[in-house]
Amino acid sequence: MSFSFHMYWGIEMTKDAANELRIRILDEAAKMFDTKGIKFTMDDLAHSLGVSKKTIYTVFEDKRSIMIDTIDRFFDDALIEEREILADESIGTVEKLLKVLGRVPERYVQTDLSQLNVLKEKYPSVYKHWKSCREDYWFGAEALLKQGIEEGSIRPLSLPLFRTMFQSTIEQFFQRDVLIKNKISYQDALAEVASILVNGIIVK
Repeated sequence: MSFSFHMYWGIEMTKDAANELRIRILDEAAKMFDTKGIKFTMDDLAHSLGVSKKTIYTVFEDKRSIMIDTIDRFFDDALIEEREILADESIGTVEKLLKVLGRVPERYVQTDLSQLNVLKEKYPSVYKHWKSCREDYWFGAEALLKQGIEEGSIRPLSLPLFRTMFQSTIEQFFQRDVLIKNKISYQDALAEVASILVNGIIVK
């Protein structure tokens, strides 16, 4: 156990305890986002966790910082699962590409990510962070596209153009409230877009 102590707002805790609290807060915030969207308050979060707001503030400066960390955790999970997909020798390049492009991390499968569109108006800096992380999450897809072209399972194409088409389509989900208006989950929409685009470039 780590005995490195941290003092916040008069509360002393070990580094391990602070990290454990951070994870609890992020887990609960994800649940609250699913039920209340971004309307959940720090009071709501504290009540649900059974702690004081002061305790939450020992780890997070504000609600915005909780959302930023939740986004980072989402893409950290995505990268871990992506590496597992890339290392899976039981499936081919095209199937790997569909999995990498068309899924969300297991932890967030049940989360209503269609509500992310509200971030654009209420928390533009948080939405900008989400968009930036999503656009940077491309290394695995690019590697699979190159591999598919090399082995002949994917026809030659412009990788920058394909990337732009994919990411622009995802952006339109939130520009036009497409998902909410049509009651489509982010997970289903992502998988459908991946299927449409990948089926258009495979060699049949």
